[in-house]
Amino acid sequence: MLVKNDVVVVGGGPVGMLLASELALAKVRVRVLEQRPTRTEQSRALTVHPRTLEILDQRGIVDRFQRRGVPVPAGHFAWLDTPLDFSRLDTRHPYTLWLAQAQTEALLEERARELGVDIQRGRSVVEVAEREGEVALRVEGPAGQAEERARYVVGCDGARSVVRRSIGVGFPGTETTVTAILGDVELDEPPARPFRHTCSRGSVLAAPLPPGDHEGVYRFVVFDPQRVHVSTSEPVTLEELQSGVARIVGRDFRMRNPRWLSRFGNATRVAERYRRGRVLLAGDAAHIHFPAGGQGLNVGLQDAMNLGWKLAAEVNGWAPPHLLDSYHAERHPVGVALGRNTEVQTKLGDFSEAGLALRQMMSELLAMDPVNRRISEMISALDVAYPTGGAAEAHPWVGRRAPDRALVTDSGASRLYELLHAARFVLLDLAGAVDLREAGAAWGDRVDVVRATAAPEGDLAAVDAVLVRPDGHVAWASDAARRATRLADLRSALASWCGPA
Repeated sequence: MLVKNDVVVVGGGPVGMLLASELALAKVRVRVLEQRPTRTEQSRALTVHPRTLEILDQRGIVDRFQRRGVPVPAGHFAWLDTPLDFSRLDTRHPYTLWLAQAQTEALLEERARELGVDIQRGRSVVEVAEREGEVALRVEGPAGQAEERARYVVGCDGARSVVRRSIGVGFPGTETTVTAILGDVELDEPPARPFRHTCSRGSVLAAPLPPGDHEGVYRFVVFDPQRVHVSTSEPVTLEELQSGVARIVGRDFRMRNPRWLSRFGNATRVAERYRRGRVLLAGDAAHIHFPAGGQGLNVGLQDAMNLGWKLAAEVNGWAPPHLLDSYHAERHPVGVALGRNTEVQTKLGDFSEAGLALRQMMSELLAMDPVNRRISEMISALDVAYPTGGAAEAHPWVGRRAPDRALVTDSGASRLYELLHAARFVLLDLAGAVDLREAGAAWGDRVDVVRATAAPEGDLAAVDAVLVRPDGHVAWASDAARRATRLADLRSALASWCGPA
């Protein structure tokens, strides 16, 4: 059978749709196989974090999400009384966007279809196997069972990933020991404002869902010490949600008409490998955790942003040998760190006298600006920096996310993230260095060379030139102290990241 697709993405949730879009942007033939016949209508994840907004900005589509969501200049850590202050973070998007996952998924599917992605719903992948330089997929659908083949397959198919199991990648971690419940319900007696209530009887968070398809619906999250050991397989009832809220808060707000009820646990697992041969994993297929801080969806989308351009480079034939393996090297530690911080937050869900005292102490620490900023950067993923490969002489910016600063280019006023809309490398010459621009031009099919000036008082004034990856992280940078070797260093970096000239 002929290979019909360069890449098959298994799973059509937000992660799969963003990854497919990234591949299609690079002219890769990609098909998405999704077992659900229609998109989810459940609100599910509600938080889009600053770093995710940045990557959407880098592709020129963040405004679509901003029009639908509600900006909130705060986050939380373990639902402590002191909120995380995102408003002071160094980003153009210093807020979380309160937006239902159903709308996030719809917007990302819209983007994928605009780019020509072949999306097939109602088709379940039941087995994946690598064979003779390609991957075979056994797929069940309305027309029966069929086999498809692709050069690469990416599993974005969730915690119970068929793709991960098929290729025998281990999923080590811990089992569920604590559960909590959530419910999206209508209220006859809604609270005057969103609230968090924590006491020895447990904790309740309540907030209205974002406007749109969920008008008038409230999200309740309940940590009830009397119910924390109930299996995640036991269905949640409206009566259980009502009684838990009433016992902890003192009233049940006259809940009715539940839209979604779910029980979730603190099982924490990270795939041993994010890549095995021609098969890769992203999102919940690669990592699961207690949904504290609203991080899971965001980390999955950031996985897709890291993987998309690398896999496209491999398919299009210009990737250097190590490039696709760098996906695991860069994103696996992020998955491990995610699991650790959510386990810490789970430990703070102790409502004994000692546990409440610990929560109070942590709230007081979060009131200190440096502590609040540190935890805010962690939860929002603005602190993610990738390893430099042991290069001691690398510029301090290498591996970090590039700052989105105002620029004046030969084409007029711009911003750095606007230069990344095409998902290509950007070599930014800030010192009028003809030799650097000429060197970059040798990779002109992969690199956009831009001469620009930046504000003299900003951080870009401290560098002569920056090579920015398609995902917005810095691949190379130079300053006055490195001027003697910068041309050779740039050529080395271009060859290392972009393959042969």
